[in-house]
Amino acid sequence: MKRAGPLITLVAGLLLGLFMLSFNATTGEPAPTSLDRSTASPPASPAPPTSPAASAPVQPRVPAVRSPSPTPPPDAKYAGRTQDDRASVAITLRKGKAVAYYCDGRTQEAWLRGDVAADGSMRLKSKTGATLDGTVNEDRVDGTVTVESAGHPFTAARAAKPAGVYRATTEVRGTKVDGGWIVLQNGRQVGIVNRGGEPAAAPPIDPGTGAVTIDGEQITARPVTP
Repeated sequence: MKRAGPLITLVAGLLLGLFMLSFNATTGEPAPTSLDRSTASPPASPAPPTSPAASAPVQPRVPAVRSPSPTPPPDAKYAGRTQDDRASVAITLRKGKAVAYYCDGRTQEAWLRGDVAADGSMRLKSKTGATLDGTVNEDRVDGTVTVESAGHPFTAARAAKPAGVYRATTEVRGTKVDGGWIVLQNGRQVGIVNRGGEPAAAPPIDPGTGAVTIDGEQITARPVTP
């Protein structure tokens, strides 16, 4: 019985030692410091879902509005006298073109042609160098005819048939005849007939038919258009 006491004491000491080792093993991890807690990053929050980019509103297509093209003055006839009352001027407009006749009824005449602008302005020229600068102003044409370096201001009012400008080109008894006439609104006539290049006062025409007798032969003068 004396040997059992020390053995029990030894066993009890071994058990105590094992218990202490086990306790230290379970509690031996050091607690986290304040530095460790401050440097630890919180878990990143998930990014919000991206919404599709808003598309720009579609603008309705507006058709381009074309401005109307400028148009020349309407077709018309004009006739009148120069300011010095020494000559007559007749002009016919058609589709933006113009033909004019200047005649003093004796020896001086000029046939002029050209374009008419949308604003009514015109610059007509003849083969011999004469010019006509004028402008359509409602029911008349105001301008200047320049013949042989001399200017002749005029006003020609709108005219109705039979007023206007007439011409006849033919042969009479083997001679070339070229005649021009201006019939004014009051029925007055002014004209020149060239016989072989020699100008002279023209005999009157029939305003209704254009018939005229030259050197005993009847010919027909017709309205002149551009």
